[in-house]
Amino acid sequence: MAAMGDRASVYGFAALGLDTYYVTEADEAKKLIRRLENEGCAVIYVTEQLAELIKDELARLSEAPLPAVIPIPGVYGNTGMGMKAVNESVIKAVGSDIV
Repeated sequence: MAAMGDRASVYGFAALGLDTYYVTEADEAKKLIRRLENEGCAVIYVTEQLAELIKDELARLSEAPLPAVIPIPGVYGNTGMGMKAVNESVIKAVGSDIV
C-alpha cells in the first residue's frame, strides 16, 4: 500500500506502515503510479489535488482490478472527488443514493 501527494497530506501514512511518496507534479505522479502498478502495489491513496492532475491515468486504472486508487482529502486543494467516488460506488452497488 502506498500514499502519494504533498508532504503535509501524506507523511502521516508512514506511521501506518504505508510507503509514502511526496509528489505534486502530474508527470512525476503518472510515472510513480505506473511503477507502483508494475511492482504489484494493491492500494494507492492519492490526494484529491494530485488526482485532479492525473485524471486520465486514474481512468485507465479504473478498468483494472488492481491497483485500487483511492482519492483522499489532503491539506490543500480538496475537491470532494473522494466522496463523489464513494457515492458513485454505493449507487452502483445498491441502486440508489443512500449516502
